[in-house]
Amino acid sequence: MLKKSVTIKEIAKEAQVSIATVSMILNNKDKNISESTRNKVLKIAKEKNYIPNTMARSLITKQTGIIGLVIPDITNPFFPEIARGVEDKASEERYSIIICNTDDNLQKEDQYIQILTEKMVDGIVITHSADRYQEDSIRILDGCRVPIVLIDRDYSIPNVIGKVLVDNFKASYEAVNYLLNKGYRKIAYITGSLNTKTARDRLEGYKEALLTRGFSYDERYIKVGEYKIQWGIDATKKLVSEDVLFDAIFCGNDLIAIGSMKALKKFRLKVPQDIGIMGFDDIYMASVIEPSLTTMKQPNYEMGYYAAELLIEGIKKESLSINEKNTKKIILDSKLIVRESS
Repeated sequence: MLKKSVTIKEIAKEAQVSIATVSMILNNKDKNISESTRNKVLKIAKEKNYIPNTMARSLITKQTGIIGLVIPDITNPFFPEIARGVEDKASEERYSIIICNTDDNLQKEDQYIQILTEKMVDGIVITHSADRYQEDSIRILDGCRVPIVLIDRDYSIPNVIGKVLVDNFKASYEAVNYLLNKGYRKIAYITGSLNTKTARDRLEGYKEALLTRGFSYDERYIKVGEYKIQWGIDATKKLVSEDVLFDAIFCGNDLIAIGSMKALKKFRLKVPQDIGIMGFDDIYMASVIEPSLTTMKQPNYEMGYYAAELLIEGIKKESLSINEKNTKKIILDSKLIVRESS
């Protein structure tokens, strides 16, 4: 049988201190309170099964201790690692999170943003749908009354206080240079939607690497679709059926790369003997498939962790001026992971 929770008033009476003192100790605002008093209050609270009244606290502080996390595709292994990073940092700071998966659906994304705002979350960490790139499609965020931190998206939205990004141009440039150094010369590129700066930067990195090394690129070598395994299969079949002469494929993410390898196997083309394959992200499957996948590793856990850190830092500020000028931007590097596919 659960013990009845004690109130702050009852703790104060037993500890022979004021209610204000107990409140400061339980809310970690007890800098000027002696260690012995602090320990006594915490001991009583633990013994008496004290459970904070979060609703009452939120009415006083105007904060709920909850942050929202909006991601486009929970089935893509890239995003659960981001979620874990957000959750770990939130837990350290005694925040809870509500995770919303939008399935890359703009209407669903809008609904979640509205619901989170109505539920009075203290802030939102979000990776937009790949289709949310035009200014008129992000207006719903302008009406949000809470700070926002973007992950893997670089848009100018008035109430964004932070962005956590990867240098996608640099990562893509390095990936293609690696393939060129391995002796590949006709490198195709299969990507998902180009409706984000993230995707466009990867494409530009691919093109620039070829041009810098004196190789031209052919638009027939570039296939644009979705960041899914099936698109990797379909796009690779198109390359083969269109008689595009390629000796390597650089893929916009690891799921596409896995699909591409599956398609090549059906054409009896061996990886890497006939065709080199390179991915992007370094999801957990990249190291266990055969052949294992060479890829650019994104620090997705760190991206989530830093995003939560930026958001909570902003929430804790008493007066928060949200504008593009004071938006904090963290740019992280990717890392080349060499495996068997190249």
